[in-house]
Amino acid sequence: MSTATVASSRIVDAYRRRTPTSAKLAAAAKNVFPDGVTHDARYLEPYGIYVQRAAGSRKWDVDDNEYVDYAGGHGALLLGHNPPEVVEAVQKQLHLGTHYGANHELEIRWGELVKKLVPCAERVRFTSSGTEATLLGMRLARAFTGKPKMLRFVGHFHGWHDHAAFGVGSHFDGTPTPGVVDGIAQNVVLVPAGDVEATRRALDEHKDIGMAIIEPTGSSWGHVPVAPSFLHELRRLTAERGVLLFFDEVITGFRCSPGGAQQALGIKPDLTTLAKILAGGLPGGALVGRQDIMDALNTTASAQAGREKIAHHGTYNANPLSAAAGVAMLELVANTDACERANRYAEQLRTEMNRVLADDGVNWVVYGTYSSFHIFTNPKGLSVTPEEIVAGKLDYHAIKGGVRKEVVMRLRQAMMLHGVEIFVWPGGPTSAVHTLADLEQTCEAFAGALKMLKEDGLIG
Repeated sequence: MSTATVASSRIVDAYRRRTPTSAKLAAAAKNVFPDGVTHDARYLEPYGIYVQRAAGSRKWDVDDNEYVDYAGGHGALLLGHNPPEVVEAVQKQLHLGTHYGANHELEIRWGELVKKLVPCAERVRFTSSGTEATLLGMRLARAFTGKPKMLRFVGHFHGWHDHAAFGVGSHFDGTPTPGVVDGIAQNVVLVPAGDVEATRRALDEHKDIGMAIIEPTGSSWGHVPVAPSFLHELRRLTAERGVLLFFDEVITGFRCSPGGAQQALGIKPDLTTLAKILAGGLPGGALVGRQDIMDALNTTASAQAGREKIAHHGTYNANPLSAAAGVAMLELVANTDACERANRYAEQLRTEMNRVLADDGVNWVVYGTYSSFHIFTNPKGLSVTPEEIVAGKLDYHAIKGGVRKEVVMRLRQAMMLHGVEIFVWPGGPTSAVHTLADLEQTCEAFAGALKMLKEDGLIG
């Protein structure tokens, strides 16, 4: 997009007037960080907002603009910002120490809660992020099966490490993205999610596939949904062939239900990665799964089996602060209706946003499952319902192909001009603390944003 295009937008002009301090900070950041950001999803033209504080379902930027928040800590904040129980637990631990360089009691309680909640979690290994957890899981799967290849699904995100860096937003032919060696890409088989025949064919043609990894609600937290029927079939196909089924529940864990997508769907994978909600808004991830697979990390079990133990380090694994936050969070997940409230709010929000679209005559669709909503800007003018998208009628290329980035960026900025921040998809996760007032404001903001997009000539 050209600078002239950005400068000529009335939405951008209004955004600049509303966020002058964010503009100054963004200019300074470009002298420090590539693109001026520390996470690709925070990139926005001409710049993103800089947040000063947050509470509950809302946050405030450095210009004191208030927003209903649907970035949601990238999915980590099931209970919104600063839930009192989590804050109290972290403050208490802060005075006791942040890093002991030793084992501590809180990590046991944290792991016990994970085992209690997640059906497949016979053993737990904490990491500092979801990316680390998926990388560890892939290594264990190769060691356990003795097979080098993995099956991945087009568009599904499993962290930024080399084994998952291609076939997500580009390189759908399986070629490596810059910096990834050919040998890694050659050991990944990419197939379209939801395609049973392509999946069966890949598993039968590549006898050296040891595991299949998938986001169980679809890529990017269900932005491109996967039908539950496909997941059940995938479980059957992998079990028949001795291939490990690996659920990436970094977002879905403790969100679809207290036991994640696997509990909600009634499917037990062999391995699962967790993060985000797991650590209560602090850094933290985990690999969980069958004991016989996880025993590759066990010194005694490896020696008894006559195999080399897989080494795993991590300076901040299960650090006391993250453990304290994680324990407080998972106790609330286990003992309250937090998941149900977040799911119910998202369902109401999707319904009302689709009503706004119908009233305004805009051929877009708002869809999603559990505590998510996604806005399909429908660049090809398809006739499709939310139910059809959720059922998997549209594939990755139909949903993401042809989407005008300018429309999405301006939609996000127009929503912010009306006091609502949505995530980059566009859409976002909902929380258990979003309110009816938040819902009403969001729908009013959506209607106002559509009007501004029309005035800017970006939609008809």
